[in-house]
Amino acid sequence: MTHVLVVHHDVDLADLEVDELRRAGYVVEQCSGPSAGPCPVLRNAPCWMAERADVLVYDAYASGDDSRILIEELRAQYPTKPVVLTSLGMDLDWVTAEGVTGVVPLAGAPTQRSLAAAVEAALALVQPTADASPGATG
Repeated sequence: MTHVLVVHHDVDLADLEVDELRRAGYVVEQCSGPSAGPCPVLRNAPCWMAERADVLVYDAYASGDDSRILIEELRAQYPTKPVVLTSLGMDLDWVTAEGVTGVVPLAGAPTQRSLAAAVEAALALVQPTADASPGATG
């Protein structure tokens, strides 16, 4: 089964993403990010939930307004862990333009289909031979 960690600055939106991913067949854990205290990963510290996740789904605002710093912090702690970077209003064109490896941008309101597609795309970036079904890894 594919394990997903969702980290979001907005607990209600995180709940929505978690529900959508679970309906898509993933095992999902949720960290409410800064609203529950500092996220360990964003303090360059290990996180047991991130360690056991196959893919990280982070809100672009999880570390404030600079999603580039967020990715730098994630890459410092987990250099090869695939990341889906969600955003309801932030421009994420820099992710593709700068060729950030293992990061899939997901702009707009996430749906079950778009979240699942983004998770599979992120996994494919680091595991090109992985089966595309939600239960294939882990």
